[in-house]
Amino acid sequence: MAMDWDKLRVFHAVAEAGSFTHAGESLNLSQSAVSRQISALEESLSVPLFHRHARGLILTEQGELLFRTAREVFAKLAMSESLISESKDRPKGPLKITTTVAFGSIWLTPRIREFLDLYPEIQVSLVVDDSELDLSMREADVAIRMSPPRQPDLIQRHLVSVQIHIYGSPDYLKKHGHPQRAEELDEHRLIAYGEDSRPPVPGVNWLLEAGAKPGRDRRPILSVNNTYGILRAVNSGLGLAALPDFVAAEYSDLIRVLPEVSGPPNEAYFVYPEELRSSKRISVFRDFLLRKVAEGRLS
Repeated sequence: MAMDWDKLRVFHAVAEAGSFTHAGESLNLSQSAVSRQISALEESLSVPLFHRHARGLILTEQGELLFRTAREVFAKLAMSESLISESKDRPKGPLKITTTVAFGSIWLTPRIREFLDLYPEIQVSLVVDDSELDLSMREADVAIRMSPPRQPDLIQRHLVSVQIHIYGSPDYLKKHGHPQRAEELDEHRLIAYGEDSRPPVPGVNWLLEAGAKPGRDRRPILSVNNTYGILRAVNSGLGLAALPDFVAAEYSDLIRVLPEVSGPPNEAYFVYPEELRSSKRISVFRDFLLRKVAEGRLS
């Protein structure tokens, strides 16, 4: 039995939206037309795809299976469409980039203007998120990650090793003094990365162990679940924190404390799916990033 593409498209929209009404809005169809298409698809497959509840629709086991396949098919179609429509000579079209909150907000966003001056026909959207979006499902086209990707079907290019040091504000250091040795951090207010979400880099809270006396549990005065928030807390004079050098560089009055003590460097990678290997938008963006990194502006 050949599956009807139109019905599959309607099914995909309903499963994404969770209701006939919302799917109808996105497809420009009436609720009854959407419902008819789903019933016809269920009939042709001889299985129910949704449990119908007063609160909305829930996929059945068979519905889940079809939805997973449909998502993959439509993601692949979207990818093919963007590759086909990409111009032979000038890179153009949408480019969705995802990276961590700190890297995206502090380092990348101010440099996007230069990239768009060079390639005005590329429409950039930037998703900053410390959790990883799924590139194979086209949640984004490219990612800049602070650890090597674990998915086997992704192409990765090492961008740069980002150095990490301890920083404090002039106000804080005037009030609490400069530690001269790592052991003295026991007596200082420390700001750490929050435990409630998976950190964007391994070993992010090394500061809580650096030079700590055995059995001494350093408790942070504040935990924040992204580096940008930590930066703002340090800048306000709350305490000391480990920050990537490129982050601290944006606030020129921050002072590096114990300069000889550093954390494990963040290894930044440029990552994209195998299918986009021939995309011009991705290759020009990669080359732009490598040039910016080589100019030494990521330190």
